[in-house]
Amino acid sequence: MTTYQEELLPGTRRALLHRIAVAQAEGRAPSLVAAVVRDGRAVWHGARSAVDGHAPDENVQYRIGSITKTFTAVLVLRLRDEGVLDLGDPLEKYLPGTGAGEATIAELLAHTGGLAAETPGPWWERTPGSLRPGLDDVLGERPLLHPVGRRHHYSNPGYTLLGALVEELRGAPWEEVLEREVLRPLGLERTGVRPQAPSAGGWAVHPWADALLPEPVEDLGRMAPAGQLWSTTADLARFAVFLAQGDDRVLSAESVCEMRTPAAPAEAADVVDGATYGLGMQIQNRGGRLIVGHSGSLPGFLANLSISVEDDVAAVVLANCTSGPLLSAVAADLLRIVAEAEPRIPAPWRPLPEVDAAVLELTGPWYWGTQAFVLRMTADGLISLGPVSGAGRRARFRAETDGTWTGLEGYYAGERLRVVRRPDGSVSHLDLGSFVFTRQPYEQGAEVPGGVDPEGWRGIAY
Repeated sequence: MTTYQEELLPGTRRALLHRIAVAQAEGRAPSLVAAVVRDGRAVWHGARSAVDGHAPDENVQYRIGSITKTFTAVLVLRLRDEGVLDLGDPLEKYLPGTGAGEATIAELLAHTGGLAAETPGPWWERTPGSLRPGLDDVLGERPLLHPVGRRHHYSNPGYTLLGALVEELRGAPWEEVLEREVLRPLGLERTGVRPQAPSAGGWAVHPWADALLPEPVEDLGRMAPAGQLWSTTADLARFAVFLAQGDDRVLSAESVCEMRTPAAPAEAADVVDGATYGLGMQIQNRGGRLIVGHSGSLPGFLANLSISVEDDVAAVVLANCTSGPLLSAVAADLLRIVAEAEPRIPAPWRPLPEVDAAVLELTGPWYWGTQAFVLRMTADGLISLGPVSGAGRRARFRAETDGTWTGLEGYYAGERLRVVRRPDGSVSHLDLGSFVFTRQPYEQGAEVPGGVDPEGWRGIAY
């Protein structure tokens, strides 16, 4: 287990407070509240407010907008894990006649289903959901703007379809399923589809004057799975722990890791920005730090939840203004401040409880042609294979019951590694997706494709 002192250092806490104070002042937010999570629990809460003596605490609700999508994605992944659906299934299999049924469930989760970004008709975030009672009102006459699966195009209607899918397969309203299967098990008692006191009011701030205008609070109706929820920094801190570690009552660690894995082709601008999308989660690279989570906005509110799994730190930032501080940047800075000031302390090295002699035999150097690789046993029961030095293809592999190993990442993800033995049972070579790895570079007598010159290695006479 990683060991930290109980609380953040005073200097770290002051740096965090300074960052949100600058964000609230320069972004002209009526209020801004934030939390930092480390080692599975909230270790810091901070707030700034335009009203002296009324800074919100961690239990004040704000609208969280599109962070709702991550909750909806969790419900869909639960259906997958139960075997009710497959992510490769077309939507048409479960919701026929939408006009968008060609898109698969995975493509809808990753915003690659080709759907429009918004609904037809008036701005859905500022008008009653009763104006869009059916899916046809959400999708319009031309649901698809792009070829299915070809590009990442963020789509709010796509998550309305996923919410409708949950309702169809569970036989209950989306909000009831969410309460029963996610909110209650995770103890998110201050998260829900409607505000409960204490909650912040939503404001628009005049762009050229320090003046306020109240924003309407609308029930989004059919669009609820895309952005309806209200929550608090305390609840979202707990949700961040779940998204980093999993919880078998809701989703396994393996499934939440899948949510955090890129699933969408990046646009050219996204490549420059180092951003992509998983299954209900945004993924970005900021200053060499991989950050996953989601942002959210609705008229009167901004929200961001960001997690650095490698640093074991998460941040939540909420504000009650339509536009103003860039919360994704604020959250990324909170992560950086903690990670740099108080870096994660690694768990102590410990030897394996037991050693499999057959696997131990495989460890050490191997050669793909002339390139040197090394195979290692890892403490988690896997093996790793990668170049002895420098860049190159590397991956971890999981053992299968038939004696082969399956690649878990990178170039070798899903590829099979097979141990080839001689008639006497000794190891001849490794076969990895047709690539042959031998104990010596171009080893004589090994099954190297194309053969090995029988005269062996030689010099050149001058």
